[in-house]
Amino acid sequence: MLNNILEFVPKIKIAQATEWFTDLITDTFAFLFDPIKEHFGEFMEWSADTLILIPPVIIILVVAIIAFFISGKKLGLAAFSVVGLWLIYNQGFWEHLMNTFTLVLISSILSVIIGVPFGILMSKSKAAEAIITPVLDFMQTMPAFVYLIPAVAFFGIGMVPGIFASLIFATPPTVRFTNLGIRQVSKELVEASDAFGSTGAQKLFKVELPMAKATIMAGINQTVMLALSMVVIASMIGAPGLGREVLSALQRAQVGTGFVAGIGIVILAIIIDRFTQTVNSKSD
Repeated sequence: MLNNILEFVPKIKIAQATEWFTDLITDTFAFLFDPIKEHFGEFMEWSADTLILIPPVIIILVVAIIAFFISGKKLGLAAFSVVGLWLIYNQGFWEHLMNTFTLVLISSILSVIIGVPFGILMSKSKAAEAIITPVLDFMQTMPAFVYLIPAVAFFGIGMVPGIFASLIFATPPTVRFTNLGIRQVSKELVEASDAFGSTGAQKLFKVELPMAKATIMAGINQTVMLALSMVVIASMIGAPGLGREVLSALQRAQVGTGFVAGIGIVILAIIIDRFTQTVNSKSD
């Protein structure tokens, strides 16, 4: 009986409607997507190639020196950076490491550039917070693989769609932590700045953002880690780097190669995490 009733219910063809909508967006905004795919893709390749041209020894020494000074002249982080990066170079994955670093760096920078203003907007407007919060919830709860679908539809395959997918996946922490940090600024400080006749911009840049710096940096740390976690997933749509080696090894059942590439990703993640955490601790 129930099946007979259900037969009269019209079928909603969501898949077909989604494909139609995606095609419409792609065709309508082709003038925007195509230049981004071409010129931004060339910039990404140029950035990675430039890093590859620099002798690995120089990069390792520069990273070690920076680690030594930002950690308060302690040898722990510097020594780990030298050993870890040398290990990646020794295993023949240096070029893949540079591609991965380029992807993570650029996607993280774009996430911060986009995320901080939206976080400020949320902290200043309850209406904006009510609108943006569900969007952030959607972005964070959606499985990471799903982000590859619009990325491929809009930008094809390569590093650009990898950046696009990483951008969507990694931006929410910066937005949320910026909003949280500004809202946690002492009301007495805000009232004092108002009493001295500060403009809205002066109050934001000289009081609220400096006081919220530690919280914002914690959000940026999470953004960088999420961008790095997309490395392997982005390799499924042609993004180069260590993730592609892991995926290739998985497809060919090459346990050793996949393990070494995975170790490279872990080493890079630890170095970036320690760098950002150290900078964050110094901003407290």
